Amino acid sequence: MLNISHELDLQDCPICGGPALLEEEKDASFYVMCMDCGAHTADVAYRTADERPDSAQRAARLWNIGKVLRSTPGE
Repeated sequence: MLNISHELDLQDCPICGGPALLEEEKDASFYVMCMDCGAHTADVAYRTADERPDSAQRAARLWNIGKVLRSTPGE
């Protein structure tokens, strides 16, 4: 499988400025998370291998425009 993460430009975390990481969940979806504070995007699902690159790009776009969730009280 193609390593999509090398093709995407992920900005630093919009919450803490930490480094971002593209993660793939069970060959079904992508999300981006901060390696420092744990903020993350929603999962962006895909059904076929052809949809996989678009799913990764959509997750990266959510991250880069600041559409993230935090796992802290008061979220």
